Amino acid sequence: MIKRYILLLIMIISAFGIYSFKNNTAEAIKTSYASYYHNKFNGKKTASGEIFSNAKFTAANRTLPFGTHIRVTNLKNGKEVIVKINDRGPYHSSRALDMSKAAFDEIGAPGSGTIPVEYEVVN
Repeated sequence: MIKRYILLLIMIISAFGIYSFKNNTAEAIKTSYASYYHNKFNGKKTASGEIFSNAKFTAANRTLPFGTHIRVTNLKNGKEVIVKINDRGPYHSSRALDMSKAAFDEIGAPGSGTIPVEYEVVN
């Protein structure tokens, strides 16, 4: 009898575990702040091994896999851009993205330094 209860308990715990995998938070819409790379990083290798260019539409994120494309929306003006994750960072706790200047210019003004954004995986 006790074995049945233990088996039932294991099945319930397993069901919750499977449920948590189905609700993958990596694909959820997230909000944070974004900044942009300084020109001094042009021509240097990113964490993915690619050569960085401020003219491409790329970004850094601490956790998303390299090659992931995300839609970034400026929460102040509604403008959007799609960027590819090719680097790690930013290493500032209040920001989730460091974007290339080209990508940042598409949705915001570089003079602001940082902008509030919403981002989600698109591929």
